[in-house]
Amino acid sequence: MPYAEPLSDAELTEALRALDGWERDGRAIRRTIACSDFRAAVALVDAVADAAEAANHHPDIAITRYRRVTFTLTTHAAEAVTRRDVELAAEIDRIAARIGAA
Repeated sequence: MPYAEPLSDAELTEALRALDGWERDGRAIRRTIACSDFRAAVALVDAVADAAEAANHHPDIAITRYRRVTFTLTTHAAEAVTRRDVELAAEIDRIAARIGAA
């Protein structure tokens, strides 16, 4: 059994409708979140790191312009977006809302 099954185009389109700010980027989904300052950006990354460890599913993370955090999710073993990516994207959204990131 694979790590996680790739989502079909229709499933991914439906999932993205429920995820604020997430977009398809090839075999991944991506969202950039603007934080109030650098410390807030690092706090967001730190909180997402804890969630990613708990889920054993890790996003690519980049901080640019000191306060913009971009998360990219894909399931490397499946070479596609899977439910695990969608679940972690939703958790990232909850974390961002909790800490007040836009």
